Amino acid sequence: MPNFTAKDVQKLRQATDAGMMDAKRALEATDGDMEKAAQWLREKGLAKVAKLSDRENSQGTVAVATNGSAAALVELKSETDFSAKADDFVALVDKLAKLVLDKGEAAISEGQADIETLKIAKRENIELGKVARIEVSEGSLIDTYLHRQDGRGVIGVIIEASGVDQETLHELALHCAFAKPLYLSRDEVPEAAIDKERANLLEITKAEGKPEAAWPKIVDGRVNAWLAAQVLLEQGVHGDKETVAQRIGKGTINRFAMAVIGS
Repeated sequence: MPNFTAKDVQKLRQATDAGMMDAKRALEATDGDMEKAAQWLREKGLAKVAKLSDRENSQGTVAVATNGSAAALVELKSETDFSAKADDFVALVDKLAKLVLDKGEAAISEGQADIETLKIAKRENIELGKVARIEVSEGSLIDTYLHRQDGRGVIGVIIEASGVDQETLHELALHCAFAKPLYLSRDEVPEAAIDKERANLLEITKAEGKPEAAWPKIVDGRVNAWLAAQVLLEQGVHGDKETVAQRIGKGTINRFAMAVIGS
C-alpha cells in the first residue's frame, strides 16, 4: 500500500501547483516523503514557484558561522515567522552559513536547490538576503554576534578591526546589533541618499515655519545628525555620548557586515 493518502496528494498539489497525477507520481517515487516529492517535481520541471516571488518576505532567519580566522553570515528570507522558526528552515540557514565559511560567498549557489525545495514545501517566497564572509587580515581581530529570538537568529553581525582588543571588539559587535548602522564612515554614504534626506528635511523645516534665512543652517545640522545615526564610527556606543571612534582611539575598524530581519 502507498505511504500517503489522497490528502497528501492534495497538500502537495497546493504546495507546488503540480497536477494531481504528477503529485501522485512524485509521492510514489519518494515513498510518500513530502519534501522529497516536492524536490522530485522541481527536478522534473513540474513544480510552479515563480508566482511566489512577488510576495513580501520580511521575515526570515540569520545564521553566523566562524572558525577563528574567518566568519560568514547568511540571511534567508521568508513570508512568515512560523516558517522561519521551523527546524528545517533554521537548519538550512546554518548549513548555508557553514558552506560560505568553508568555500566563500560564491559557494552559496550550491545551496540554491535546497532553497527551492524549501520554497515549494513551505509555499512561501523564500529567498536569500544578505550573504557575507570576512576573513581576518594580518594583525587584525574578528568578532561576531547573533541575536536570537524564538529559536532563530534575527540579527547577525561580523566585525573586523586592527588595534582594538577582543573585549572592546565584542562590545562593538553588540553595539551594531543595538544601533544597526548602515555604513562604516561618511565616505560610504551614497550622495543620492544624502540628497534625498536633505530634501526631506528641508520640507520638514519649511513646514515648521522656521525663517527662510535660517533654513540652510537648520537643514545642515539635521543632515549631520542623520549621518551620525547611519555611520558606525559616529554613533554613541550603546546610545551614550562616547562615539565608536572615540572608544577605539587609535584603532581601526576595517569592515563590518550585518543582517537584520525585517529591515
